[in-house]
Amino acid sequence: MTIRIFAAGALTALLALTTIAAPAVAQVASQDPAAVKAGAYKVEAYHTQVGFSLSHFGFTNYSGYFSDASGTLTLDPANLAVTKLDVSVPISSLLTTVPVLDSQLKGDQWFDAAKFPTATFVSTQITRTGAETATIAGDLTLHGVTRPIILKARLIGSGNDPIRKAFTVGFEATGDINRGDFGIKQYLPLVGDDVSLTIAGAFLLQP
Repeated sequence: MTIRIFAAGALTALLALTTIAAPAVAQVASQDPAAVKAGAYKVEAYHTQVGFSLSHFGFTNYSGYFSDASGTLTLDPANLAVTKLDVSVPISSLLTTVPVLDSQLKGDQWFDAAKFPTATFVSTQITRTGAETATIAGDLTLHGVTRPIILKARLIGSGNDPIRKAFTVGFEATGDINRGDFGIKQYLPLVGDDVSLTIAGAFLLQP
């Protein structure tokens, strides 16, 4: 009994010591909108991606991604009317979980990456809807067609990136488009026309 009590006491002491000795994990990003800095930003490509999802014959909502984005964000948190976003994404970056499907989607029956190598979005109006949210109206050019769309954006966080040593701000945005409006009509309506977009956008403040 004495041995068990001693062992239990030693284990408790060890756990307490581990808890005390464990270093505090620093919070890198702030979710406070007031912490966001005004200035000229560029896209941080490694952590920016455009996700898309659409119905596959009504069986599943199938998803993929575009990456390797480039572009700029001119940001004034105090005056979103002068804030401007201009982003481009190479169609060749398209990625699903199936390489054969990737090649098909990049081909001339779908996105036709050879003829239309980039998709671009240029904002026309940004309107604050809450302390951390805004709507972004703009023109999306895809498959050689330009159409107005609206994205709903939410601040994720901002702060100094400890690796890149630069002030970074990140957002999430969602929206919907009809692919047929952009001339991508393969297998309509069996494969869904409505495409849901989920965008992770990271931006680095320029000196």
